[in-house]
Amino acid sequence: MLIPRQVLERPETAAPRPFALTALRHPLVSTLLADHRALLADLLDGLGSPLHVVLPEVFEENVVRLRRAFAETGADAEILFAKKANKADCYVSSAATLGVGVDVASTPELVRALAGGVPGHRIGVSGPEKDDALHALAVQHGCLVAVDSTSELRRLAETAQLARRQAAVLLRSRTAGQPASRFGMSDAERAAAVGLCAELAEHISLRGFSFHLNGYSGAERATAANEMIEHCLDARRRGSPTAELVDIGGGLPVRYVEPRLWNEFLAQNEPAHYHAAKDFQDFYPYGGQPADQAVRAIMTHPVGGGESLAVKAARHGVRFVVEPGRALLDQAGFTLFRVQQVDDRRESDGYAIVTVAGSSFSLSEQWFNSDYLPDPLLLSPGPAADHVFPACVAGSTCLESDMVTWRKIGFPRPVRRGDHLVYLNTAGYQMDSNESPFHDAPLPSKVVVRLGEGGTAPRWRLDGIR
Repeated sequence: MLIPRQVLERPETAAPRPFALTALRHPLVSTLLADHRALLADLLDGLGSPLHVVLPEVFEENVVRLRRAFAETGADAEILFAKKANKADCYVSSAATLGVGVDVASTPELVRALAGGVPGHRIGVSGPEKDDALHALAVQHGCLVAVDSTSELRRLAETAQLARRQAAVLLRSRTAGQPASRFGMSDAERAAAVGLCAELAEHISLRGFSFHLNGYSGAERATAANEMIEHCLDARRRGSPTAELVDIGGGLPVRYVEPRLWNEFLAQNEPAHYHAAKDFQDFYPYGGQPADQAVRAIMTHPVGGGESLAVKAARHGVRFVVEPGRALLDQAGFTLFRVQQVDDRRESDGYAIVTVAGSSFSLSEQWFNSDYLPDPLLLSPGPAADHVFPACVAGSTCLESDMVTWRKIGFPRPVRRGDHLVYLNTAGYQMDSNESPFHDAPLPSKVVVRLGEGGTAPRWRLDGIR
């Protein structure tokens, strides 16, 4: 059963915590943490720290939710799961079962998508200036290839000619709002590429246009999509009648914490709240709009003449492609760490440093010179203390910058060696974007968990193609 977003559980806290950013929890996550702690502890002890728990059931709910949002606006949209957001094979398998496509940007990603059961015609291939091997595999399987330049377009046409096939192509174009992007073609380059597609029609089928945007502005995404509709109409006039797709990319926001908490945090945030007075300049918008609401806002955005983006697209026979990664992985996984050491500096510095078995490479927000802000949880049992235990969380490598959480967290009791910490909602980009076998440490395991029917024990397995 699809669980409405508004019933995401808000865990109770025994006492107010300073600058707490309590993470929202899907009911399935709450059930696992409340009723199956022993299983999670056994998995962590047996498979090592950190351990990623992945939840394909929640991924599948998110697919249904996004499809419903597009349908309610009258938009015809095909969903491609952005595989770069998480390497777990279970999500690709779920996508294949639900008839969802996959967006890939490398030959190994394309191979994993095909091996997971996703047919080539449901796979989009993005990324700038792709190599010939990726072109060849994409053409062989009938994938939709987003092309960034006329030089890449010519190379792809040569590959298609050798394979005696026709390559399906999107032309990635820079938008008026972000003309300095390193991705996509300028207006002049796009015009030349459209002409080239007509010349190479035997080997190239121009299916439409795509773009890349930084940020999460729905209005800007709708405006860019409207530009691409106009590009489709222009391409049809210039000899490419199959130009009917507008790929709006990803960039659908995810809500990790309540907006009220997020706004309070932003109002009070300062370097003193972080280890070594770290001064971060930018954060992911953790209290943002849920993805399905963002879809409705984008598709109903007015684009002129009194009609919405979805209505204009339908009038011109234009269909959308969307590439959500984080949005499909919202609440679809969490990460467990075992505490290895606690350096209690409360007397001297006012807070402790909790060192976990693992590193910040498994919580990849550090890649963006930022901090993963939702509060980690103490999974290990123990009575709450009268006062919170302020502590940041460090990795166990020899790097000074290896901080899993720079921010000082108000734990409900003193953290002890052997305790287990849970970082919620880490499936989207956090788990494995930046993981490395540094110090010859093995990459963390991923465990696929599904709740049993009728209250039976959860079923688990190691992730992998089955």
